[in-house]
Amino acid sequence: MKVLKSSARTYKNGPTYLGKGHTYFSVWAPFAKSVDLILLNPARRIPLKARSQDYFDATVKNVWPGTKYFFRLNGRKDHPDPASRYQPQSVTGPSQLVDPQFPWTDHKWRGIALAQYIIYELHVGTFTPQGTFDGIRKKLPYLKKLGVTAIELMPVAQFPGTRNWGYDGVFPFAVQNSYGGPQGLKTLVNACHKAGLAVIMDVVYNHVGPEGNVLLDFGPYLRKGLNTPWGGSINYDGAHKNIIRRFFVENALMWLETYHVDALRLDAVHAIYDQSNPTFLEELKRAVDRYAKKSRKRVYLIPENNQNDSHLMRSFSGNGMDAQWTDDFHHALHTLLTSERQGYYKDYGYLWHLRKAMAEGFVYSGQYSRYRKTTYGNSSIDLDPSKFIVYSQNHDQVGNRQYGDRLTKIVSFEQLKLAAGTVLLSPYIPLIFMGEEYGETAPFQYFISHSNKKLIQKIRLGRWQEFRDFGWGKDIPDPQSTKTFIDSKLDTVLHKKGAHQQLLKFYSKLIDLRKKIRSIYDDKRKNLITMAYEGKWTLTLRRKRQKGDLFIAFNFSRDKPELALRLSSGGWTKIFDSADPQWGGSGPFIPSKLELRDVTLLPIPPLSFVVLSRGEKF
Repeated sequence: MKVLKSSARTYKNGPTYLGKGHTYFSVWAPFAKSVDLILLNPARRIPLKARSQDYFDATVKNVWPGTKYFFRLNGRKDHPDPASRYQPQSVTGPSQLVDPQFPWTDHKWRGIALAQYIIYELHVGTFTPQGTFDGIRKKLPYLKKLGVTAIELMPVAQFPGTRNWGYDGVFPFAVQNSYGGPQGLKTLVNACHKAGLAVIMDVVYNHVGPEGNVLLDFGPYLRKGLNTPWGGSINYDGAHKNIIRRFFVENALMWLETYHVDALRLDAVHAIYDQSNPTFLEELKRAVDRYAKKSRKRVYLIPENNQNDSHLMRSFSGNGMDAQWTDDFHHALHTLLTSERQGYYKDYGYLWHLRKAMAEGFVYSGQYSRYRKTTYGNSSIDLDPSKFIVYSQNHDQVGNRQYGDRLTKIVSFEQLKLAAGTVLLSPYIPLIFMGEEYGETAPFQYFISHSNKKLIQKIRLGRWQEFRDFGWGKDIPDPQSTKTFIDSKLDTVLHKKGAHQQLLKFYSKLIDLRKKIRSIYDDKRKNLITMAYEGKWTLTLRRKRQKGDLFIAFNFSRDKPELALRLSSGGWTKIFDSADPQWGGSGPFIPSKLELRDVTLLPIPPLSFVVLSRGEKF
């Protein structure tokens, strides 16, 4: 087997197929004195050359896509490649070289403006009966008809087994084998872009999963003695930090370059420990911005952060994050709908919480939290609405309940519609969790398919401990059970039945309304006026524009309050009423045309919302 001199390659980590059977292999292994490349079928051993900064590499002839291989450290144990692009036999099997060629047809795709995102979050394994990328591809006409403009995939980096939320991934560069691998993901993204849908990939840069993790056999990827709630903390600011950062920056760029993904959702960045300057997140944002400029594509970074830290979205060293998930909006809305006050919900429950979320983004911007027993957050009042992702449900807020029960099981049909209106008519970027749009009744529970019995028991105990603040008992679905996973799959025909079909049409109409009325998602706050009528449990939003006004009233009470409103005099048109019989309501109390003079009494049906327009064209 002839070894060639090293040549230019796309990444410093992992294999690069150069064409004509020439493949470049590279691995960072400061813990090893020697590294051999072990090729399978037929078995061959090739010593890698030690390079600077503890890299080992070689360019090898007669190695074609589909070739399986291991790295042998110090002449003893064989390991998969830490930067493997594909693990066809899961986390303990060999890595496989992937053919970089793919017949992309999205060459003219440049992405869409973030303010126009209407996100549909889904889990690949439970969204369709097949549980694959191809299963999702076949559902794209359904999603397109619904009206969403982007799909968000929960993590697809290789995890152990076939059942997992994805946050236990141990090969960040490898696409989950049971979902359809690299080719399946490329086919899906290509089809999404053809349908005009953007794709968001959920990635995990705060920890690496526990089972099948080979990173620590190669180098100090994790910090000693410092853990996140889900696993060891990644070493972003200690010895070798530059190389470790490069590993994860290259991973982010891989999703954008190789798979044409439009945005990355960064899981739990508050769990990233990093005291350096610049931070890993700053370095990551700069790299992504350079890629966006070079490729002339709209690409975005969207972190999840439970610290209400608006600095993430401001210009840190010139590169603020593009948007952020905001749990405050969810918690404020959820408590009004359900009256739940346990756990972190004890910090919410008043109408003014939702009003502040609507007006500013964050509810807690430096105030004292009873749940946290400290002050937290900082002001977000000056940030554009397109900086926030809001939702009434998502994988965390459903899946981290005791039984994984959705709002469908907790609130009434009228409240489901009220929740939809509050999210989709907010000034922020709305997110829908799979099945929410038709009132899916199947739970979304936490599931795993680990093989280590001690780890399985530890996870079971951890789930129970996580629920203690909510007063829930030990009676929780077993994460390891196949039944827990199967129970979480969507019902493929439910959206065609009765009230579920009605709710689906309701969501589609609301999405269409949001798209047509520009003032709903105006990216400036200056013309947004919010009011909370605490005694009547009614929240109002008003958008004042030169060419017309938009007024929305949300009634969270079970009574029919009459609001004394001082709106602009003249003719107003009712353009949407959730109490209309066509949406299963008891009948509208507000006429379709109103001629307002000075102060007007507006009767709002219980648990409903109404949208009025004056001069707004749609």
